[in-house]
Amino acid sequence: MRIAVIGAGPAGLYCATALARRGHTIVLVDREPGPPPHGLWHRRGVMQLHHAHTFRGPVVDVLGAEMPDVLDDLAARRAEIAHDGDGRAIALLCRRATFDAVLRHRAERTAGVSVRTGHAAYTEAGLFIDGSPVTVDLVVDATGRSGRLTGRPSRSGTVVDCGAVYVTRQYRLRGPGLPPTNSPIGLSLSMDGYVAIAFVHDDRTFSVTIIHDGSEARLRELRAEAVFESAVAAIPQLCEWTAAGRSDPITPVLAGGRLYNGYRGQVDEAGRPFVPGVISVGDAVCTTTPLAGRGVALALWQARELVGRIGRKHLARHVIADMTGEFDDWCRKVIKPWFDDQVYADGHRLRRWAGEDIDLSSPLPSDLVAAAAERDPRLAALLAPYHRMEGPPSALVTAEPLARAVFATGWRPAFPDGPSRAELAGMCRSPAARIA
Repeated sequence: MRIAVIGAGPAGLYCATALARRGHTIVLVDREPGPPPHGLWHRRGVMQLHHAHTFRGPVVDVLGAEMPDVLDDLAARRAEIAHDGDGRAIALLCRRATFDAVLRHRAERTAGVSVRTGHAAYTEAGLFIDGSPVTVDLVVDATGRSGRLTGRPSRSGTVVDCGAVYVTRQYRLRGPGLPPTNSPIGLSLSMDGYVAIAFVHDDRTFSVTIIHDGSEARLRELRAEAVFESAVAAIPQLCEWTAAGRSDPITPVLAGGRLYNGYRGQVDEAGRPFVPGVISVGDAVCTTTPLAGRGVALALWQARELVGRIGRKHLARHVIADMTGEFDDWCRKVIKPWFDDQVYADGHRLRRWAGEDIDLSSPLPSDLVAAAAERDPRLAALLAPYHRMEGPPSALVTAEPLARAVFATGWRPAFPDGPSRAELAGMCRSPAARIA
């Protein structure tokens, strides 16, 4: 078949490469060119390109099964795979820009893939690229959470503001070794009213990210480099990552906001595709906030499933319509539970950040079930499939009562050393922070 893949993020690049390898002719359309030979890759449509990312184990599994050459290319760029005690991949330590650049380079070198830079639109008359008609048998919509390929209002679905904003900055370490870590991805600190994280990436790079609910106006000052650096310096453990002589910043301070969990179906109540001939994948179906780092894993799961359903077949129009409904049903059963899990956890986290105690009158969110493992070691084994995304969120049903018993004793996770949100906000207005 002749297939147009619109969007060159992880899902689109995976689909383009994998489908071409199955004998299809692929037109891969991106509204922006690829990475430059030198310097930062600026993509206006991907504001998070240089922000912190987590690539969970399923990303490694999907790539290893379909395109191990991509993992080899990433290793050549000094990306590393973190493994658990059983030798299973649990994270790919890599910058998003590196990840996308390697996937794109592989797609560009794949026979059967032609890459076009331009604006794509789909109407009842078919696909148009920069206003010119392009004849294809199928369109794969990988335009992301804000894509408007069809020019129509968003499909029916659910969009929930996660209530979090963040600031982040990338650095490169000097010398060997790592500063303090407490997880495979780096250092994660659940502070009093906010979260502070150091994410390990490729080629000795890392990101420092501070996440909060956006309700404290003074924290907007964290976007200023001097204020951001002073705030990081005030957080024990985290400050060791950015200490003078230990690392050097390689990006400005970058802000992220308007973060949503979104899930959009592809068929109406009668099972008919909203847009016949177009199948959406990746963030165009499901977007989860970066707090749990599952976005790319969920996108590649979808891409793998869609590629598997298409296979090497040349599909008639009515078969594509049936496949759209079948794929939508698969997404609802496999992908949407992770969306629901994130929405539920975000809602509870926001209430705790606002000063409320843990609500024991309703099921505990997944992050609190995980936190209780600090006191009840039995929880670790029950949580492992969830953390590795080997089982659905519902697998926590056996762990939740154990976690609830821990919190019912009055125990609460202790905050790490460092300023509270109120204290951090005070620093943002202090003269010392502004001139540091």
